[in-house]
Amino acid sequence: MKNLLIYFAAINIIAFVLFGIDKWKAKHGSWRITEATLLDAAILGGSIGAYLGMKVFHHKTMHKKFKYGIPLIIVFHLLLVFFLIR
Repeated sequence: MKNLLIYFAAINIIAFVLFGIDKWKAKHGSWRITEATLLDAAILGGSIGAYLGMKVFHHKTMHKKFKYGIPLIIVFHLLLVFFLIR
C-alpha cells in the first residue's frame, strides 16, 4: 500500500510538472510535450496533478479532450479506488 501511495504521489507531481513545462515551452516557442504524453500521465494515475497543472498554468483549458477528458479520468480513478477499497 505504501508503494502505491508513493507511485500516485510521484505520477501526480510528474503530470503537474509536465503541464508547467509544456506551458513554458509554448510561451517560448520551443519543442513541445505531446498531448498524448500529457494525457498518458493523467491516465497512468496523474489525473489530479494534470488537472491542477491545467488550472495553475492556465494550459490546455480550452481543448475539449483536456477540458472534459481529465475530469472524466479523475472520476474513473475515484471509482476504481472506491471499488478496490470496497
